[in-house]
Amino acid sequence: TMVISKETRAVIIALHKNGLTGKSYIAAIKIAPQSIIYCIIKNVKERGFIVAKKAPGCPRKTSKRQDRLLKVFQLRDWTTSSAKLAQEWQQAGVSASACTVRQRLLEQGLVSRRAAKKPLLSRKNIRDRLIFCKRYREWTAEDWGKVIFSDESPFRLFGTSGKQLDRRRRGERRHQSCLMPTVEHPETIHVWGCFSAKGVGSLTVLPQNTAMNKEWYQNVLREQFLPTVREQFGDEQCLFQHGAPCHKAKVITNWLREQNIEILGPRPGNSPDPENLWSIIKRWVDRNSDKMQPLIVQEWTAISQDLVQKLIESMPGRNAEVLKTRGQHSKY
Repeated sequence: TMVISKETRAVIIALHKNGLTGKSYIAAIKIAPQSIIYCIIKNVKERGFIVAKKAPGCPRKTSKRQDRLLKVFQLRDWTTSSAKLAQEWQQAGVSASACTVRQRLLEQGLVSRRAAKKPLLSRKNIRDRLIFCKRYREWTAEDWGKVIFSDESPFRLFGTSGKQLDRRRRGERRHQSCLMPTVEHPETIHVWGCFSAKGVGSLTVLPQNTAMNKEWYQNVLREQFLPTVREQFGDEQCLFQHGAPCHKAKVITNWLREQNIEILGPRPGNSPDPENLWSIIKRWVDRNSDKMQPLIVQEWTAISQDLVQKLIESMPGRNAEVLKTRGQHSKY
């Protein structure tokens, strides 16, 4: 930006008053660009000042160096509050409020957001995820369409893990109708289901507070899984992916071999599979309802083939993201 001195501005105004044409105009454009000449003249006509007044407001209290120091404090611990950062900044010689801290961080692209919930990854998880994704890095969406996935998920019969919003008047925060009741040890039901690019398969809801074991699992495979394979694939070859500890029992492995079911593996813990199908169902199901089981079945059967197919077609992208992050969490 070109800086124009007060003396130069005065000359331009004097030329303007004498009629800014001919030789006076040529003299003016020799000392300032045409656009700046017009701005100076407009400012004098509208406000009566040669130099525009400074904008109102308090002067900036911090320097760029102090702002960079604040950013270092924030990046050192992502969870530090603005009030705590203001204290650290004050110890470094900068007196500023928490509001100023938030403004300076916002200027530097650091915005406060709710932390994403992701499962904790151990070193073994990271290594196994990389091995899995490297093994199938060349697989296309068509290849993954020949896989039938299965998994289990717990559903709490009372209470939710998320937040619930309500609209109320002042003083009604603890009103009975505005509360979200909780219990100390909510009862849980475990659900097993399988799906492929052809749609969702069978669903099994275990009795309350009953976890899957090898006896339950073998019965589920016999009564639910095999009929789904016949219905969706018929005589076509397909691969089966599962990975819970009880899935790897010798009796299960031998039984699957006898049924000529080929296993896709090794499946790592916290694998990049499209398991978020369960999270979709959990968003739809009212967990405070006493009709939890029929609701889960209802929402499962309502899942469209297009949705499942879209999730499975994302497998090449999931694998690529895990490889890109070197086994760490990805955007999926």
